[in-house]
Amino acid sequence: MPHTPEEKKRAVTRLRRIRGQTDALIAAVERGEECGALLQQLAALRGAATGLMAEVLESHLRETMHGTAGAAEPSSDDTDDIAAIMRVIRPYLK
Repeated sequence: MPHTPEEKKRAVTRLRRIRGQTDALIAAVERGEECGALLQQLAALRGAATGLMAEVLESHLRETMHGTAGAAEPSSDDTDDIAAIMRVIRPYLK
């Protein structure tokens, strides 16, 4: 769960974009669009969902490794550790 107001705003913005992509995909299916076009839209939708998942995961790691939301800023070691974890995990989210 995103905790800071900025993280929440980014998550909601991404979710709205995903909703728009989903609505467009539904309309494309209803119109009988070609499979290639549908696959392209599905790939974009999956990419948007994966990006959101990565952001939420990173937020969760920051909270878990540093404590509850609203605490003082994480140390540079915490920040470096989180960045290292995300570098390992991100490729598997694609």
